[in-house]
Amino acid sequence: MEQDEVLRLWAEHISKGQTTLIGAFGFGNDRAHSAQGAWITLSSGRRILDFTGGIGVLNHGHNHPKILNARIDYQRRNRMEVHKNFFSPYAAALAKNWSDLMPEDLEVSYFPSSGAEAVEGAVKLAYKYHAGRRGTILRSNIAFHGKLLGAGGLTASPELNFSFPTIPGIDEFMFGDLESVKRAVARHDHQDGSSDVYAIIIEPFSASTLRACSEEFLRGLMQLCRSLNIVLIFDEVYTGWGKTGSLFYFMRHEGLVPDIVTTSKSFGGGKSSISGFISRRKIFEGAYRTSADATLHSTTYFGFGEEAATALAAMEIAVDERFAERALDLGAALQQGLEHLCATYPDFFIEHRGAGALRGVRVAPAGEAFFKMLAVLPGPWHADAQFAQKLAVGAVISRLYDEHGILTYFASNEPILLIASPPLICEVSDVEAFLVALEECAQYGLPKMVSDFCLKAIKR
Repeated sequence: MEQDEVLRLWAEHISKGQTTLIGAFGFGNDRAHSAQGAWITLSSGRRILDFTGGIGVLNHGHNHPKILNARIDYQRRNRMEVHKNFFSPYAAALAKNWSDLMPEDLEVSYFPSSGAEAVEGAVKLAYKYHAGRRGTILRSNIAFHGKLLGAGGLTASPELNFSFPTIPGIDEFMFGDLESVKRAVARHDHQDGSSDVYAIIIEPFSASTLRACSEEFLRGLMQLCRSLNIVLIFDEVYTGWGKTGSLFYFMRHEGLVPDIVTTSKSFGGGKSSISGFISRRKIFEGAYRTSADATLHSTTYFGFGEEAATALAAMEIAVDERFAERALDLGAALQQGLEHLCATYPDFFIEHRGAGALRGVRVAPAGEAFFKMLAVLPGPWHADAQFAQKLAVGAVISRLYDEHGILTYFASNEPILLIASPPLICEVSDVEAFLVALEECAQYGLPKMVSDFCLKAIKR
């Protein structure tokens, strides 16, 4: 198909709104032909440096040869996929290997398909562990745990701007504030002093805001949960497998062990739709110990063979190729460069933040240019309170792509941040190229960038 036909079919049969949104950028109208490592080759032959890292999926880059070989070998051997009547050695090995990498008794796993499914499976496990006798779960005020009905209710982000029905009993605390957690827990104490809270879910490092929980907070949270028998869930769907400079973010703190950890994104090596949650043995067996309980949580796509074989290879690569250390090297270069940009162009870059190879910079929101352009832009943009921020960051993203061949994205939580999330197979030279391009954007100036972006969006 020609690209115009692709866009027409997307608009008619997948999502008109998504087609309009992504079509405002140059990459929305280009055709990706192939990809290798950190690079995407378009049908025109142009090469694009992918600094989105697949929004967490591509720690291994595009089409890592060891990942491809694992999948090809699986297919050539005509291996069987489904597990319902046979025990898959691939799922068994994946669970064992993950257990070996995790601290203490985090050793029982389950493997659905998406991060939101892993989150909901973890929450369901915590609820069953308490046999339904507790009815409250706590999440933070900046949480992002997915967009299914249950996970969506546990998410607190402006990106979810419509109120859907969700699981009952959700309450909120302030991210990183232990006293706020204690107050939230106390709101659900019974008269006899027992707690109604069955679980607390938190991202030790928030990938949508690039904010980190302090070690003091995380240790205090663990101690509070242990004292009240509350199941502590760490969501590391994005930050797992080396992205922030340790295998999982929480593992930089020795002796810090939650009850359940969720993962997805790069767990599948950029090729497999697989996620997982791993639990302390006492939690899992306390919930699903008996044969009668064994199928209370199951999915058709649990541990599909090729998916599990791919995740096995991805896990091995992350360890053998020292992804956590590579993230620290890339992160050091990003931090130094972003510090320089913020100091040199304070009217353009407000702040930078992040950990390892997951970094972001806050661009000054569009000012008068924003109000002038509103009248000519398609869509109900005036209803979006974050539009001034999105317009500014969108203009930078557009210029990075159109003029420099670098693909980036912005996180939709508060504040809006331009994200640099390079694959962990990148070199420091790739980071340097990104920083040079970002500085050129600052020199070009925000008003001209906003004007260029809006005019191009209208034409597209």
